Amino acid sequence: MSYQEKKNVVSLFSTIVIFGFYCLYVFQTYPEAVQESAETFRFWASVILILIPVSIAAKIIITIVFNIIYRITTNEKEPSFTDELDKLIELKASRNSHYVFILGFVLSMGSLVLNMPPYAMFIILIFSGLLSEVVGVITQLYLYRRGV
Repeated sequence: MSYQEKKNVVSLFSTIVIFGFYCLYVFQTYPEAVQESAETFRFWASVILILIPVSIAAKIIITIVFNIIYRITTNEKEPSFTDELDKLIELKASRNSHYVFILGFVLSMGSLVLNMPPYAMFIILIFSGLLSEVVGVITQLYLYRRGV
């Protein structure tokens, strides 16, 4: 397995674990969060705004730890360059990721049009963000294995 594939597997695993722990924390700490109230928008906006930096910080730490472990186990440095293949794979993965997020965004707006509770919009939006990141990483893994 190449460095890029290992990095993507770690990224996929860490994304799911971070999101899972964060959701577990939020729903255990605030079980009344999905009920209708005047504070619904404020609560869900804060959930999203806190998830973003928590996720970024955790991914940075996990990437640093991964690179240290990779260096120790293989005695190889992280590749310091990206060739055209890497850039093309990143672009295709980014495209697929954006498509999934836009579809999730449209679905979340559609939930409001269908008179669903406001928290449904936020839940769909959060899960579309997770799903778009997972699709991007899986696309990269697939393209590194199969080729472009």
